[in-house]
Amino acid sequence: MATWDPDVYALYRRYRERPALDLLTAIPGDLKPREIWDLGCGLGEQAALLAARHPEARVRGLDSSPEMLERAKRLSARVEWVLGDLAGFAPETPADLIFSNAALQWVDDHPVLIPRLVAALAEGGVLAAQMPVVDGLGWRASLAEIAASGPWAKRFSGIEGVRAAHDPADYYGWLAPSCAEIDIWTTTYLHALHGQDPIVDWTMGTTLRPYLDALPDDEKPAFLDAWRARLSRDYPRREDGVTLFPFKRLFILARKG
Repeated sequence: MATWDPDVYALYRRYRERPALDLLTAIPGDLKPREIWDLGCGLGEQAALLAARHPEARVRGLDSSPEMLERAKRLSARVEWVLGDLAGFAPETPADLIFSNAALQWVDDHPVLIPRLVAALAEGGVLAAQMPVVDGLGWRASLAEIAASGPWAKRFSGIEGVRAAHDPADYYGWLAPSCAEIDIWTTTYLHALHGQDPIVDWTMGTTLRPYLDALPDDEKPAFLDAWRARLSRDYPRREDGVTLFPFKRLFILARKG
């Protein structure tokens, strides 16, 4: 299990919040949930928004990182914070809303996971999920190549990172037997990042975590420098100091019944 640093994760908060807010605003307005779960709640902002939006609901935020939950508890929000593994999620009471922002990509076996999440919904309940599209191209491909080609390669055997994306049609097929209303779409956000190594900084709090956790401190600089060199070629900084960082995300909104 990777170690999560809340301060590093929050560096690009406004960029990370945008897809979450886009997902929140797409939840059907006629839904009156009494049981809400935010799976992979992270720093807790979306769970807090859900609690404010639905004052009569019981809202719980689940995350596997004690560090993230400790930060979430600082929010003055009417949310129950639960330390747990998303892969083993099995609520005692069916949920009216299961919300998950940028978390399902860390869990294996989506052909089993997605129907199981729907099974945890009450009739008429909604699954609202968003996750990055991992297509093996761009910066993720260069990271994989650097990880596999350097003297550190053996240390990365067995690393479990972000899972590869499934086709949107696959998700529709897994949802269709139990959901009458399904909306699936993708959005590519073009982030304009500032700084010397903004893509490295961005991934320090997410994708890079398993790799850095596997390396001793004296090997980390060489590994990061090798990736920086590749990124500077693939994502050159503009004359105005901006690095353009396209980031594609998959959205799922499905209503049971």
